[in-house]
Amino acid sequence: MKDGLPVVSGSNSPWHPRLWKLAHGRSLELGPVGHLMAIINVTPDSFSDGGRHAARDTAVAHALYCAREGAAILDIGGESTRPGAVEVTAAEEQDRVLPVIETLVAETDALISIDTYRAETARLAVAAGAHIVNDVHGLQREPEIADVAAKAGAGVCIMHTGRGREKLADHIEDQHFFLRQSLEIARGAGIEEEAIVLDPGFGFAKDGHDDLVLMARFAELHELGFPLLAGTSRKRFIGAVTGREKADERDVGTAATTAILRLAGAAIFRVHDVASSRDALRMADAVLAAGAGTGEGDGN
Repeated sequence: MKDGLPVVSGSNSPWHPRLWKLAHGRSLELGPVGHLMAIINVTPDSFSDGGRHAARDTAVAHALYCAREGAAILDIGGESTRPGAVEVTAAEEQDRVLPVIETLVAETDALISIDTYRAETARLAVAAGAHIVNDVHGLQREPEIADVAAKAGAGVCIMHTGRGREKLADHIEDQHFFLRQSLEIARGAGIEEEAIVLDPGFGFAKDGHDDLVLMARFAELHELGFPLLAGTSRKRFIGAVTGREKADERDVGTAATTAILRLAGAAIFRVHDVASSRDALRMADAVLAAGAGTGEGDGN
């Protein structure tokens, strides 16, 4: 331990190269540089950009723009996860996302992620060409989704959430409690460890103080032993700190969290605005590389 945080080095370091195994024979190297996952909401009611990309053509155009701007992953979602959002049917969700995925697979080499907790939507999305299943319920709402991912060899993003349950008082203990249950589901289904990325779920049943504490203690999550994804983009806690009431005015604040969490070892960053977080990520990676070159970074 150093200053209350775990010291992670060598092959266990979050900056050490490791391949994330994905569907359709694809993979992504995590560790030496951070990667951006662009949020593509094919919805009328998402908290930040609802309605802007609800049609297939506008969603595809925006996704391709994000890929050109530097997003390695395009995360396609057909149901808003904001608090109070109206739940859609599986058929509605699939009608929104499948045409977008099918088009993108034909037009870009970027990796495609399906943002869903439904097993059938995941199955159809991967069959349409998606490489990653991103489940905001951590495989616990429809555990069959783990079987779908395992059978397809898909990469899996397992997110922590506090919604619908009593949380433990300590932020990191609750992360471990929830995510270890999710990991048991994943292992039981046969998902390979090399296919798993964990997401601490910023903003999901967490107030602004919770999110800041989670950022401050982020490095402790490496004890779980998996690469980490950070999804802070335009969240309310950024608005509370910066005074930006409108979600789409929080990209500079989001970029700051990208740099901070990259230095804390996050591997992937789920963002609305690719360009600002791309530049922040490049600066953080340059600092990490300089530290490794002097023998003072975690890459030695």
